[in-house]
Amino acid sequence: MRLELEEEKTEKLKAVIALLIINKAGGLIYNRTFGEGLNQLNSNDYLVLAGTFHGVHAITARLNPLREHQAAHYYAQQQQYQHSASGSLGGASSSGGGGGGQGGPLPSRPEPPSGLEVMETENFRLQCFNTQTGTKFLLFTDTMQANVDVAMRKVYELYADYVMKNPFYQLEMPVRCDMFDRKLNSYIREINNSR
Repeated sequence: MRLELEEEKTEKLKAVIALLIINKAGGLIYNRTFGEGLNQLNSNDYLVLAGTFHGVHAITARLNPLREHQAAHYYAQQQQYQHSASGSLGGASSSGGGGGGQGGPLPSRPEPPSGLEVMETENFRLQCFNTQTGTKFLLFTDTMQANVDVAMRKVYELYADYVMKNPFYQLEMPVRCDMFDRKLNSYIREINNSR
C-alpha cells in the first residue's frame, strides 16, 4: 500500500514546478507555476518570498571569507612579484624584464560572489541563477530532476530573446510578454512530458 502511494506521489510531481524572476532590487517581476507540487500561495506570499530570498542571497554572497582570503593572498603575491621584479632589474630595461614570459602568476579577474545557488528539501529543489545585472531566476523542480542547469540556461535564453529584446519592456518592471509566456510554457511542457 505504501509503495503504491509513493508511486502516485512521484507520478503527480512534475519535473519543473515553478519559476520566479526577481529584479536586482529584490522585487518580484515574474512568477509562474507549472504543476502541482508546491502549496498555492497568494500574490503577497510571492512578494514576501522574493524579498526574503533576495536578502538571504545578499547575505550568503558575503559569507565567504575563503574567497576574500584567496583574493588578498593573490594580490599580496602580485605586489611581492612586482616589487622583486623592479628591484632585481634596477630600473634598467633588459630583455624579458617587462613581464613577457617570466615571473609571477597571470592576473585574473576575481570571481564575483555567488550567494545561495541551490536549496534542496525532501519535497523540492530550488536552483538560483544570478545574472551579471543582478536579476535572479529561481527554478523550483522536484528533487529527481536532472540537468537543472541546462533548463535554467534555456529559460534565461528565452527571457533574453523575448523579454529583453521587446522594445516595450522597461527594465526592472513586471514581465508581461505573451511570446515569452508561450515559449516558456512550451519548453517546460516539453521537459515535464519527457519524464
